[in-house]
Amino acid sequence: MGNIKQTLYEGDWLRLVKIGHWESCERTHGQGMAVIVIAVTPNNDVLFVEQYRVPLGARTIEMPAGLVGDDHAHDTLQEAARRELIEETGWSPGKVEVLLIGPTSSGMSNERIAFVRARELTKVGEGGGVDSEDITVHMVPRNEAPAWLMRKQAEGFELDLKLWAGLWMIEHNPDGSPVN
Repeated sequence: MGNIKQTLYEGDWLRLVKIGHWESCERTHGQGMAVIVIAVTPNNDVLFVEQYRVPLGARTIEMPAGLVGDDHAHDTLQEAARRELIEETGWSPGKVEVLLIGPTSSGMSNERIAFVRARELTKVGEGGGVDSEDITVHMVPRNEAPAWLMRKQAEGFELDLKLWAGLWMIEHNPDGSPVN
């Protein structure tokens, strides 16, 4: 009886469920999966995006990211990463590589995220997102990225903690081996 799932609320984007005594949320769109894109330009700048996030009531600094399968029923992780990178930053990858998949907040949601490394970037547009995303693109020299992020935090921005994993995965594979 403890494994029966009960829907407590379903909105346009999220569903609140109860399984036994545990409450959690699920996405109602896509495949319950998101991608975060680790991208460095040919000039060795790391691509970050800045946008206002309503749940935090603040502007955030993140790596480009988005839902898999949202309005694209047969989306793959690679297609979603390519699309989000172009929409958010205006850079198109020649190669995309799925590095690691895991939960974003395992005590609260069943959502998983895939870290995807994008390579061989070409500038194809301005970025900025779609609809009302209002994304600002930041290109930060790779060796200055951690200090830049800490300055942004001191200015009041919220920082996605996955940024540090993404920075590490610029030079390392998930098993610790160097990137070729």
